[in-house]
Amino acid sequence: MTKDALKVADHYLLSSHDLGREDIEKVFRKLMRHDIDYADLYFQYSRAEGWSLEEGIVKSGSFDIEEGVGVRAASGEKTAFAYSDDIAANALADAARATRAIAAAGERRRVAVAPCKTRPRLYRADDPLASLDDTAKVRLLERLEKIARAADPRVTQVMAHLGGSWEVVLVARNDGHMAADVRPLVRVSLSVIMEADGRREQGSAGGGGRYDYAYFTEERLRDYALAAVHQASVNLDAIPAPAGTMTVVLGPGWPGILLHEAIGHGLEGDFNRKGSSTFSGRIGQQVAARGVTVVDDGSLPERRGSLTIDDEGTPGGRTALIEDGILVGYMQDMMNARLMNMAPTGNGRRESYAHLPLPRMTNTFMLNGGHDPAEIIKSVEKGLYAVNFGGGQVDITSGKFVFSTAEAYLIENGKITRPVKGATLIGNGPDVLTRVSLIGNDMALDPGVGTCGKDGQSVPVGVGQPTLKIDALTVGGTA
Repeated sequence: MTKDALKVADHYLLSSHDLGREDIEKVFRKLMRHDIDYADLYFQYSRAEGWSLEEGIVKSGSFDIEEGVGVRAASGEKTAFAYSDDIAANALADAARATRAIAAAGERRRVAVAPCKTRPRLYRADDPLASLDDTAKVRLLERLEKIARAADPRVTQVMAHLGGSWEVVLVARNDGHMAADVRPLVRVSLSVIMEADGRREQGSAGGGGRYDYAYFTEERLRDYALAAVHQASVNLDAIPAPAGTMTVVLGPGWPGILLHEAIGHGLEGDFNRKGSSTFSGRIGQQVAARGVTVVDDGSLPERRGSLTIDDEGTPGGRTALIEDGILVGYMQDMMNARLMNMAPTGNGRRESYAHLPLPRMTNTFMLNGGHDPAEIIKSVEKGLYAVNFGGGQVDITSGKFVFSTAEAYLIENGKITRPVKGATLIGNGPDVLTRVSLIGNDMALDPGVGTCGKDGQSVPVGVGQPTLKIDALTVGGTA
């Protein structure tokens, strides 16, 4: 059943704490007695749980409830911020007093807070934690383990995790704008270890999004389990990866994490305002090969990175970043947009009420090209086909990256041949964009497992891309 987000937010964040809109207006009147460009309040209530199963036994379980409010005021490039885990009138007043010290006394301004227009919801407001009882949650994990062990007798260990959260947020701004969101989020992940001939390898898989636990049907659980077993099985048969400069083909979907890390962060507003990104001041310039079009879209229904509103109350939307190789935009929160004389794009995100918002990605992906994936593979005489990635490191300022592959194969004479282990991709994100020579027509988004870190804050995100052919990329190997 769809619920009105403002009514839910009022219940959990205001009326249950004996607060009303008049209390919010009182805070703003205190703040705006000073020479402040912008101020907002961010209320949050969340509950989250996690279940982990290993060797058929529930190894851990957690349940957390968190609530609080953050008060922010900005003047020029300066920001004052205070927060409290006590949602009460006196706590709001204390936070406001701490925050307004940013500026000298100025003209008193009248502020009236009113709700914004209702926007179409991108996901249901129901609490996923209540969608299954505890026994059923454990059985779900047991089912994952059973499928994985039945798939291959070489499976010696299975570790499965189920997590869910339900979050209610309310944003009030000094311009009178008030907006709310109710955000469900679920995720399943599993890792398997396989052994054969004295060798041990691991495979992993999972997925989720802004659903309840009913999303994890028998078919989906089977897909996750079989994908993890397949990956481990491939790595058991893998030979050492070659090293050198070669053609690399990236598979669709999750390999878009390379795009996210090596390129996406460099397109966030704060790095470009400060001039620390390689993309700073390059709007309108050719930054990628023709055919490369990259967007950030927080308005995709039920995706892990999607937001009906961002954490500053701006509606989530689709932001064009690169069009046919030309840089056309950045991802902006309100502060950096104001300082750069640009419009906010719905990318102001924060981990919780105790954190300041930053310009962050939502679902970032490259759009389709016109080539069949089989045609792309056939065009490579000798190279590497990277299907899945493990960890990686990126220098956001320069765009330099190192990514390790979790599943990769050799391409020989236009055919995918032997699996390889230990391959790492080494390069520079902006440079890689110029080396894209063929773009597939099979764009896919990741299954819903991404989490992005920035300045110590973690938020859920999505990535995606079609099959890509990259000419002359450095591969570090073990051969």
